[in-house]
Amino acid sequence: MARLGPYPAAVTEGTVHTNMGRELNIISYNLREHHASGELIDLARIYDVDVMCLQECDTSDMPDDIQHLTLADSTKTNRLGLAIYYRASRFELRGTRVFALRKSMHDRVMAPAHERLLAAKLYDREIEKEILVGSFHAAPLTATNSLRRKQIAAAHSALRIMGPGLPTVMVGDYNYPWFRNSLNERMVESGYLLSFSDKPTYARYKYFKGHFDFVTSAHTRIDSIDTLPQGESDHLPILVVAGVED
Repeated sequence: MARLGPYPAAVTEGTVHTNMGRELNIISYNLREHHASGELIDLARIYDVDVMCLQECDTSDMPDDIQHLTLADSTKTNRLGLAIYYRASRFELRGTRVFALRKSMHDRVMAPAHERLLAAKLYDREIEKEILVGSFHAAPLTATNSLRRKQIAAAHSALRIMGPGLPTVMVGDYNYPWFRNSLNERMVESGYLLSFSDKPTYARYKYFKGHFDFVTSAHTRIDSIDTLPQGESDHLPILVVAGVED
């Protein structure tokens, strides 16, 4: 996997914060039922990752370490769930929490996929501040955008409770490829910035592509979001370069 050229600017909607400290390299990747798990070592190494947030990983088959990254936590009740890895040489893990969000009809019929947010509170030794990072997976396209907006709002509320006022970055599969204006309006009202890359992050079929993988953030600046080359997943990983306020 070759590294891409200079990062394209992230497409952001909302207000951008300033006065940033040391940047963070965060990767978000939906592994498509764990099929792309073999790519994680190269992703961590090539892109010098600080935090890796995963969706649709087999949590019973995740290693304690991926290159220089250490497992913070993973979901427990969903076989295909969420995981977060972090650079232990830079961060101290202060705590993790799993949050159950409102179920879609798909969840009720197919599987109890209610653990849709995993959050980690990390102390950044370089800037001597705590940050929150969330790995999020919204309900599938069979659900309504209204339900997904409620899930996103609930996830943000949970993060605020876990770390009031902390710099926060939530990444993942938002399953929201259309009608983003409504989502952005809600984000602005709630004090979050919605960001996405300039290239599609989903390409399962020849004629079906779109932005599924987003970033929502507060008290941070999103400098860029790069859609990385496609691997074994129908989702393409994204590399988020974020700054934290001094």
